[in-house]
Amino acid sequence: MEKPHKKLDAWKQSMELVIDVYRLTEKFPNHEQIRRATIIIRSNIAEGAAQTKKEFSNYLHIAQGSLSELDTQMELANRLNYTDEANRRILGSVWNGSIK
Repeated sequence: MEKPHKKLDAWKQSMELVIDVYRLTEKFPNHEQIRRATIIIRSNIAEGAAQTKKEFSNYLHIAQGSLSELDTQMELANRLNYTDEANRRILGSVWNGSIK
């Protein structure tokens, strides 16, 4: 039996985001916080999908906050020259900054 969250486009996109972030941050000096943010996005979408519609909405808001956290961390990594704007745009193409 397939889990309901696996049918959600947001969950599928968040899986791609996690994979891309893991690959991108492999050589970062401290990558765990960035990776944690992407995992929290995906986890909140999955957990919320198993709840009521109202609770699911709350989980999506938490995931949205984690997405903003990730954006900030990637901006910092960019400014510290751990990555570049091109890689940041690649991540942006996977995730447009909002959860739908």
